This record gives sequence, structure tokens and C-alpha cells, in this order.
Amino acid sequence: MPSYLSPGVYVEEVSSGSKPIEGVGTAVAAFVGFAPKGPLQEPVLVTNWTQYTQTFGEFSDSCYLAHAVYGYFINGGGVAYVVRIGSGPAVQNGKDVPVARVELPTTGPGKSLALRALTAGVGGNSVSVAVEDASEPTDDNFKLVVRRGGKEEVFDNVTVRRGPANVVAALRRSELVTTEEDVKGGALAKPDKGTGISLSGGGTPDVKLDSESYVGNAADRTGFAGLEAVDDITMLCVPDLMSARLAGAIDDDGVKAVQLAMIAHCELMADRVAVLDPPPELRPQQIKHWRIETAGYDSKYAALYWPWLKVMDPGRGKPIFLPPSGHMAGVWARSDATRGVHKAPANEVVRGVLDLQSTLTRGEHDQLNPNGINCIKSLPGQGIRVWGARTLSSDAEWRYLNVRRLFNYIEKSILGGTNWVVFEPNDEFLWTAVQRIISMFLRRIWRSGALFGQTPEQAFYVKCDAENNPAENRDAGILTVDIGVAPVKPAEFVVFRLSQFAEGAELAE
Repeated sequence: MPSYLSPGVYVEEVSSGSKPIEGVGTAVAAFVGFAPKGPLQEPVLVTNWTQYTQTFGEFSDSCYLAHAVYGYFINGGGVAYVVRIGSGPAVQNGKDVPVARVELPTTGPGKSLALRALTAGVGGNSVSVAVEDASEPTDDNFKLVVRRGGKEEVFDNVTVRRGPANVVAALRRSELVTTEEDVKGGALAKPDKGTGISLSGGGTPDVKLDSESYVGNAADRTGFAGLEAVDDITMLCVPDLMSARLAGAIDDDGVKAVQLAMIAHCELMADRVAVLDPPPELRPQQIKHWRIETAGYDSKYAALYWPWLKVMDPGRGKPIFLPPSGHMAGVWARSDATRGVHKAPANEVVRGVLDLQSTLTRGEHDQLNPNGINCIKSLPGQGIRVWGARTLSSDAEWRYLNVRRLFNYIEKSILGGTNWVVFEPNDEFLWTAVQRIISMFLRRIWRSGALFGQTPEQAFYVKCDAENNPAENRDAGILTVDIGVAPVKPAEFVVFRLSQFAEGAELAE
């Protein structure tokens, strides 16, 4: 306590002790897959498509990571973590691929400018580089021209010196090549003038991945297990699991092992949901058999979407079929932003989709929905929409995806907002403060329409008193708070009862 030694007026700033609970984010996706460049086995935060391409490159042949992240952003996603897996400079179809490269000739002192193709495999061998005179020639300036087929990129008036015109900085805009060298150890040398210098060394994949390449290790921060260190993730997607399966780099047992590990990861963290992709080209009866007989997953922390989506591949200029997880994560994020996490992320248009890999009848849908297969349908005049919002749980209490995600939001918000309670005196004053701030937080959630009930008393309760905090618990340093909430459930089956009645007849009460 302060000491008052002389007469006067004193001002003290006094803390009330308790602090209001702030809601955590609900729409942060994590993507694990293959990319032509970027950090390996390291979660990288990206907030838009431009950031992704700057770090990991453009669309890559037969790999789905870039398409999934693009689908996430165009459908409303705002924040994502990307983990590039593999053991080499580039991975394609789930296999490590030698990448074409070249060191530009030089006669001056310093390191040679080394370029590497952004296209993995033999396709990078078709990249040709020319060094020409700059349009504004000086002793340091030169023009670098990069060609592949009919595509040409020109970087004029670039230099090996530091500054805005530095060739390394300029090549970050390239869609064909990237630089390899680390210039920290010494300056680059100006390349000699020459034309038609081709990259070489691009080869074919010869390394198979296994399930551990995806799962990784939490201690080493590899794979999606390394995402245990990132607290704000709420969705987990591994789209390139299916590209590896199509390429024969992983078998059906490996697919199941990875997806089981995704579910286990989400259950361990208890604050995120796995968005699972089905195998491609499955008809309704086949996906039902795969879901029940082959996969057999039972978890309230996982959701499955079917069928695959037909999207445009800008890299090849033609449509491809893509697993749906990335687009679905974007739909979740959009629904959270516009309606709230309590709203089932269904009956929402899927943006950027041309068509579906399989159609669906009402009778077939009747077989899939009860088994937790969230179908994507094409509705006449209404576009392609998500038409399911279930988890893979057999427990009816956790049937709906929005209920699971609402509880994740409430639990994580309360945990983060009550850290100040630890080591506080465990007495009636603390019990009252904790009960008050949690009730205030739940009241805000109720007002948003997330809880069922006409009054707060019908929607939730919070109990923290001597009854659930007896002396033996207090002696053990335990504070217990009992919380109950009544979440709203989606109107999944809308029934209109129509009947005829005679004119002048009274309706039965």
C-alpha cells in the first residue's frame, strides 16, 4: 500500500481485477501441400493471394495447394497458414522433383547470378535466358529476358548493385524463374552478354512420400503436427494428399493414415476442425461405401465434403478437377464474417467453380446426408451451393458443424479471457467476478442469435460458488466453474403442412 506522509490530495489508478472476455477468431485455415518454392516445413502466414504467390509461387502442374488456397481466398477467407512439405527444392505429384537451373556466365569478380525454374521437372529445361544491353546503358545496368514457349518476361535496366533496380528484387515478379544465391556473403557479378542460355537439370520424380511426410513431428515443427505451436488455427486442410494419391506416391492405406492423423491432431488441440477430401471420381454409392466401409471415421472434429470441384487452371489454360477442402474453408470463413460462427456454413454459393465431378439425385442425397457426407449441389438458377453441415460424429449431440465450431469459439474465448484468474485468492469475491464476466460474454453471444432462448436464463447458466468449490478443492488450488449453453441448431429439414379446409370452417386450435 502507498504511504501518505504529508497532507494533500492523492490520485490512485485502481484496477477492478476482472477483465472482459474478448471473442477469438473463428476463421483461420491451415494448408499443407506441395509448392515450387518457399520455406520447407515452416508455417507461413499469408493474408491474400499475392502474398501466397510471392512466397510459394504460382499454380503448379498436378498439385492442388495453390488452387486450394486460391479457392479459400475467393470464397471469403482472410487469414491462412501454409506449410510446404517435401524434402527437395520442389515437389510435384507428391514426389520430389529435380529443378532446372543455370548460372549465368561472368568475367568480373563476385558470385554468378544463379537462376532456378519455378516449374518443377523437365518443364523447367525449356526456360531460356538472354542478357542484353539495357535501354539506358551504364557500366552496371543490363537487360534480362526470360522466355518459355510464347511467354516472355523482360527486366530492363536492372543491376547487381543494391537498390530498387537490383536484379534479385526484380525477379521476384517473375512467373518463370527465381534466384538461388545468398548475396550476404559477397556481391553478385554482372552477367556477360549472351542469348539463348537454357536452364538444365530438370528431371522426373523418383522419390516416394509416406504418411509421415504430411503428419510430421510436433517437436521438430514439421508437417501439420508442427501446427500445434500456432494457437489461432481453426481449420485444417491437406489438399495435396489426393494429388499424391493420383500420382501413386501414396496408397489408400497412406491416405487413411494421414486423415486419421488430421482428426487426431484436431481432437488433441480441441480448437480446430479437419476438412477432409474424398478420393476422386466417386459416384454417390461409391462415396457412401468409402465413408462407411473404408474410412469409417467417427469424430466431432472433422467434416467431409463431396464431390470434387471443376475449376479453371490458369497455368494450363483448361479446367481441372480439384478436391473441395480449400473452397469449403473459404465458405466457412465467409459465413462466419457475414452471419457468425453459429450459422451453419451451408446453402452458400461456392465461388470460382465451373461444375461438379458428379451429380446427385434426391434419393442419393437421402443416403449420404445421414452418414455425415456434406454434399455440394448445383441448383438451377442458384449456382453451385454447399448443401450439408454435419460433422463425422455418430453422437447426435455433436451432429452439426456449427455447434462444434460455436463451442470451440466459446471455449477458446473463455480460456483466453480468464488467464488473469490464475493465482488470484480463491474466495467469494473471485467467484462472483468470474461468474459475472463469463455471464456478460455469454449474454453477448445470446444477443447475436447464437443461443436458443427468449431470455438469458433460458439460453445459458454460469455457476461458481461454494457448492462447486468446496474446501477440499480450494485446498488443492482448484477453481471450478460450471457453464451450460443452449446452441441453436440449423433448420435442416423444413416442413410445410398443407391441407384443405371448407369455406367458413374454423381452424382447430
